[in-house]
Amino acid sequence: MMLSLKRNSFSILSSFILFFACLSFSNTFAFQETQNTFKQYKGKIIEKNSSKELVFATITLEGTNISTVSNTEGEFLLKVPVSIEKGMVSFSFLGHTTKKIPLEKLEEKNNKVELEISITQLAEVNINAPKDAEALFREVLNKRGENYFDNPTLMTAFYRETIKKRRRNVSLSEAVVNIYKSSYASSKRDAVQLYKARKSTDYSKLDTVALKLQGGPFNTLYVDIMKYPEYIFIDATIDEYNFSFDRSTVINDRHIYVINFEQLESIREPLYKGKLYIDAENKTLTSAVYKLNITNRSLASRLFVRKKPANVDVWPTEVAYRVDYRNKNGKWYYGYSNVLMEFKVDWDDKLFNSVYSMTAEMAVTDWKKNNEDTGLKNKEKIKKSIILSDEAIGFSDPDFWGEYNIIEPEKSIQSAIKKIQRQLKRNKASQGTAR
Repeated sequence: MMLSLKRNSFSILSSFILFFACLSFSNTFAFQETQNTFKQYKGKIIEKNSSKELVFATITLEGTNISTVSNTEGEFLLKVPVSIEKGMVSFSFLGHTTKKIPLEKLEEKNNKVELEISITQLAEVNINAPKDAEALFREVLNKRGENYFDNPTLMTAFYRETIKKRRRNVSLSEAVVNIYKSSYASSKRDAVQLYKARKSTDYSKLDTVALKLQGGPFNTLYVDIMKYPEYIFIDATIDEYNFSFDRSTVINDRHIYVINFEQLESIREPLYKGKLYIDAENKTLTSAVYKLNITNRSLASRLFVRKKPANVDVWPTEVAYRVDYRNKNGKWYYGYSNVLMEFKVDWDDKLFNSVYSMTAEMAVTDWKKNNEDTGLKNKEKIKKSIILSDEAIGFSDPDFWGEYNIIEPEKSIQSAIKKIQRQLKRNKASQGTAR
């Protein structure tokens, strides 16, 4: 039964994530792509021995700032300007040996890239290993202005947010954005400009609650711990965690210390638990994976539920974050991040509750130094309260992505888009018959 917007709206809020739910169905449009100034290479990255799909592996064209990541099915799509005919493409993944393939050896489709598990020489890594995990991480934070980009940078990034009801897609929004990123040594906050966006909402035609995510690209940008440590670690809260060393690993053929962290048992407020991956040579955070502690359902709900109807109960079942950094000429920079949130919506008058998941991810696909530190005018900046699906124009522009790199969509998303295209063809055919 379709209920009124006023009665059925509620918000779920965290430090920088807001969901806005309402009953609505919007038109969607077919999407086609032209290929003029670039060549594209598709494929899949797997582990050599197990054939396991490697999720969020990094693909980089060496000698350039062009890069992308594999999707949750291990698939990748890399677009390279036609002016670049030769080069080396690097494929890397946590705990695996980096593989390099000449660009001219890649096919346009069905590339299969196998990465071997890297055998870490623990004795070599731990000869001069630090003994205090917390002290090491404090050193990493203190050196971020030295080890990360110390100049303003203009980044091009691809952003995607998806919302699912159980396994069915409910909403998809994507965008190409420009990030005016300030130095890691500066307290100046980053600015974001929306270049172009597209959307598809409720294409599954389910009689369900469609969610909109407020914050858009800022949700993922603020997962950059080295730029925004205040969202998880500040001097006051570091003391509320227990830090310990885990088994070392390898990223991009570099030895990595792994630090586990979790809140002290005496701390009642929901904090975080996860792993920090720190370059052993220069004490730099290369990656972090962590979750919000939601064992206390009541406290966790207060972080996210801001407003809801009296006859519905909403609570998170998982809130997880990831950030990856990349290295260029000895300096590190933000490369990829994602946020996953799963929660339940329990209506008093319904026998079964609804399970939803939201994923927001952003990958930097190109960058250049912003030597003149040019910024954006206020009217050009997107606000932290942006609802991307309201700004997007739909899947209608045939030249939408052009040569911009994207994260290859999952098969379920591709299937949904094909379904849209078939429906549009039928609609056009019926309109032509009516005339």
